[in-house]
Amino acid sequence: MNKLNISMIALALSLAFSAGAMAQSLSKSDYKAAKSKIAADYKSDKAACVSLSGNAKDICAAEAKGKEKTAKAELDASDKPSPKSRYQASVAKAEGAYAVAKERCDDMAGNAKDVCVKEAKAAAISAKADAKAKMKTADANATASEKSSDARNQAKNQAADARKDASADKLDAGYAVEKQKCDIYAGGAKDYCLDRAKVRFG
Repeated sequence: MNKLNISMIALALSLAFSAGAMAQSLSKSDYKAAKSKIAADYKSDKAACVSLSGNAKDICAAEAKGKEKTAKAELDASDKPSPKSRYQASVAKAEGAYAVAKERCDDMAGNAKDVCVKEAKAAAISAKADAKAKMKTADANATASEKSSDARNQAKNQAADARKDASADKLDAGYAVEKQKCDIYAGGAKDYCLDRAKVRFG
């Protein structure tokens, strides 16, 4: 995407994501033009990968696909702003980043590669957990302004549960990474490493 187009989409997204933004759709022609631009950019990005080989080509292809999926999800979030569409855009971005990071890990071998993959997965889990918590919180805030006090309290509890779940998911992902790092040790050293990981991540 050129810088002007990126700036326009960024501006549209910031307006869509702001708390006071009104839920307005893009015009059909603007939406269609943006979608065509995304398709053209993907085709161009994919073509740039042809000259590469090996894992560099795989990384390039993953970057092109991730960029396309993220751009489509962000366009949909701009067209129909809602907590759910913003969540889907965040998930698309996290999944794109994960796919690229996983491909980059293929340049490694052994435990270093395993740790790299776990770290990439942990980053994706963390991003998705944060996105889900934000969506639940936004839903709770919307409910709080529209419903009875009981419904508001229930919505706030759901948002709190979502934040708690996000923290738990992050801890689990972090623990998986540390456990993988311990695989370079053996015997007592490995046990000590695992015990420290358990203490650190509960």
